[in-house]
Amino acid sequence: MRFLIAAAIVILLVPLYRMVVHVNPTTVALSFLLAILVVSATWGLRYAVFMAILATAVFNFYFLPPVGTFTIADPQNWIALAAFLVTAIIASQLAERARRQAAEANRRRREVERLYSFSQKLLIADNVVELLNALPAHVVDSFAVDEAAIFVTGRDNVYRSRPDIRALQVEQLKAVTARGDPVVDPEHRLWLMPLRLGVRTVGAIGIAGGLLSRETREAISSLAAIAIERASAVEKLSQAEAARESENLRSALLDSVTHEFRTPLTSIKAAATSLLSDRNLSPEQNRDLLAVIDEETDRLNHLVEEAAEMARLDAGQVELRAEEASIEIPISAALEESHQVLAGHPVEVVVAPQLPLLRMDVERIKAVLQQLLENAGKYSPPGSPVRITAEGRDGAIAVSVSDRGPGIDSFEQSLIFDKFYRGRGHRSTIQGTGMGLAIAKAIVEAHGGTINVTSQLGQGSVFSFALPVRAARHAH
Repeated sequence: MRFLIAAAIVILLVPLYRMVVHVNPTTVALSFLLAILVVSATWGLRYAVFMAILATAVFNFYFLPPVGTFTIADPQNWIALAAFLVTAIIASQLAERARRQAAEANRRRREVERLYSFSQKLLIADNVVELLNALPAHVVDSFAVDEAAIFVTGRDNVYRSRPDIRALQVEQLKAVTARGDPVVDPEHRLWLMPLRLGVRTVGAIGIAGGLLSRETREAISSLAAIAIERASAVEKLSQAEAARESENLRSALLDSVTHEFRTPLTSIKAAATSLLSDRNLSPEQNRDLLAVIDEETDRLNHLVEEAAEMARLDAGQVELRAEEASIEIPISAALEESHQVLAGHPVEVVVAPQLPLLRMDVERIKAVLQQLLENAGKYSPPGSPVRITAEGRDGAIAVSVSDRGPGIDSFEQSLIFDKFYRGRGHRSTIQGTGMGLAIAKAIVEAHGGTINVTSQLGQGSVFSFALPVRAARHAH
């Protein structure tokens, strides 16, 4: 089609200059030359050379005497015709070179823009696992390739852009990591590059599909290696900061416990003083003051129990009084004990039918559930639902307590079960010593189970623990 269009342009210029506009041969030659340059710059050299040869023949036949024949009578016309053909071809080559350079410049510009966008995406993640999970998808999105995969030394997983595409094999990535040399397979459009930090190879990245230059592939691997090292450094810094903050919290523990003890003691003292000093109190006032003393004494007793339990934890002594029982027993008991803090929340309990009996310390598992329920009640807005579920899962019974609270960010999720740790946003608004979840974790682990939290900011949290369906372990 392009050859036909080039020929049509040459042929249409003939009647234009012979019948409509009468011009001299120089003008005709320049018009042909201009058309050839436009075709060369737009479509490429081969179309321009074809057009130049055709234009030379047409120019000789219709515009050089004797007109209507390919005979050239004047030797000067030979020179003019040859000069026209050589000029047209040279000009076409120059135009083609300029077109290629412009296309290459645009391609490089697009690759630089993609690399910039790719680097910006890599800067978002401060967690190594989060970065490794997202990095292959970023490569696919930024560079329009079919698949990407990454392998990092020290980790067993290969992180892929899509789990259902497996053009990049684990063995290939590990081999590239071991050798430190790239592997290029243009036939299958596979490229595997080592991730280097200086002279050290930390992994490999593979790309399938797409057409990327060598420079772009090397830039992708370099950016990925730098991003992984950066995320690892940030993670270590966060852990160091967390450890430092934990030390600060430990040093502030005495202040926290002192404050927690002072509040009920002050209430008890005030109520007792009123009872002793004022003999004219009505029976209702006496009952109210005695109720205050009773409640604050229970609260004080709870704080003492938590402190004693924490002391036993520090000493590595957690004793279980195990018995076979249904998980519904501690759930019901915990709900009964937590009815005050859950008063403003609709509670839904879903227990799967025919769950096996567990060998557990019922009182301690009740304490775990009570801690989770009280946290859900304290940290959730009034009227928001609290849901308890129990189900069989992989040889264990998993119990979850979900709420609609403010959620816990990923940084705090790794610290929430540490002793004395309290959420940064609630330390001054909600009472507590930060010992409850640490105690709950120790109790669950003493049963041979696990406890964890899943949370999303603004959506709520789900605290879950799983107890194996076997004899509970006694820890001393």
